[in-house]
Amino acid sequence: MTLRLYNTMSRRVEEVPLSSDELKMYVCGITPYDHSHLGHAMSYIIFDVLRRYMEYRGYKLKHVQNYTDIDDRIILKANAQGRSYDAVAQEFIEEYEAEMAELNITPAHIYPRATQEIPQIIEMVQKLIANDRAYATENGDVYYNVRRDADYGKLSGRSVDTISRDYARVESAEEKRDPADFALWKGAKPGEPSWDSPWGPGRPGWHIECSAMSYRYLGAQLDLHGGGQDLIFPHHENEIAQSEAYTGVKPFVKHWVHNGWLTLGEEKMSKSLGNIVTIGEGLKTYGADGMRVFVLTAHYRAPLNYSSESLESGKRGAERLRIAATLPPGDGPAADITPEEYKERFIEAMDDDLNTAGALATLFDLAHEINRARDEGRAVAEAQAMLRELAGVLGLTLRERETAGGAEPFIDLLVQLRNDLRAAKQFQLADSVRQRLADLGITLEDSAEGTRWRAR
Repeated sequence: MTLRLYNTMSRRVEEVPLSSDELKMYVCGITPYDHSHLGHAMSYIIFDVLRRYMEYRGYKLKHVQNYTDIDDRIILKANAQGRSYDAVAQEFIEEYEAEMAELNITPAHIYPRATQEIPQIIEMVQKLIANDRAYATENGDVYYNVRRDADYGKLSGRSVDTISRDYARVESAEEKRDPADFALWKGAKPGEPSWDSPWGPGRPGWHIECSAMSYRYLGAQLDLHGGGQDLIFPHHENEIAQSEAYTGVKPFVKHWVHNGWLTLGEEKMSKSLGNIVTIGEGLKTYGADGMRVFVLTAHYRAPLNYSSESLESGKRGAERLRIAATLPPGDGPAADITPEEYKERFIEAMDDDLNTAGALATLFDLAHEINRARDEGRAVAEAQAMLRELAGVLGLTLRERETAGGAEPFIDLLVQLRNDLRAAKQFQLADSVRQRLADLGITLEDSAEGTRWRAR
């Protein structure tokens, strides 16, 4: 089979051809003005799994992901704290990168920043003005003229007239020729950082930065462009308009891939709404593998509802896989497990529009068979190797989580005490030790090789 993914533009599942060429993938990154939340984790886990799987299947990729490091919200926070905008952005970029590393996210090949791409942005805006696709205003703003695009709205399915009416209700259009026109360059305001331009000091608009960065690092046409469904309009719609007007190459993107929202109750989890659970909080409570299993049990295009119960389930599921993958493999007769059958099932699920829920189900089935065979005294090394291989494609480390506070020696001592009590046939006291450890989140597992403990 060939990998098939839903294309937001065509509104159908389409093949992603495998070729010897380098596939160009651009994923929209964060605006670093606050702590990143589980919605960000969801999106970047999904695109990490997509990249891992494509490389596993033989695709060559060049992956670019931007930072929007200048923005109204960054400026507001910087002014409120008496700091520079770049200090605020750098703080949250560093925090985000540390969290991505802990989540086992494969780094993009290039992480451009909007403020480092000003010359490319200015050159792009100049050409759009020269081609009569954009216009400058007296106060130094530059807007893209959406009426010059006959097919504007093709990604979101919205008409220009509808967009214009909606925008006219919520914002002033005094400087714009049409309420639907969007900013390419913003003239400087008091207290804001700015860069020199042919239209006076100012800074780039939100949408133009991605077009400039994708063009500089990946060229006029992308194979895959990813992001959350909330970016379809206006961000990605506007990227298409300005990129195709600038390069003359259509389509700007061959395959648009959008993930669903993480919801908290009835609303999307969002920094702007203030209803966030941070990545740091999630990692501390559930671990990287637990968060990945939570995300991957749902289809990437479907909304995923946050609940502590669902994340706890993800943590327990990750632990089941870890135990099966790290059990002593045994030296008895070989288990009656055919690892390649599970690999085929895994690939079939993933090729079907990145069906990670089906892929995870395959891993759990394989883990069940490993546990069954091991209980029967059979050797399971080959099956465990396959489990680790396929889990790695999903970015699961299957590493045991560290116990906080350096408690390992004390836990080992209590485990030995319990074993001594059992040997002395003091089973009631031994069971009491086991229960007290369970109350502290420590599970004991007895086997022919001895007693192992793990933190839940």
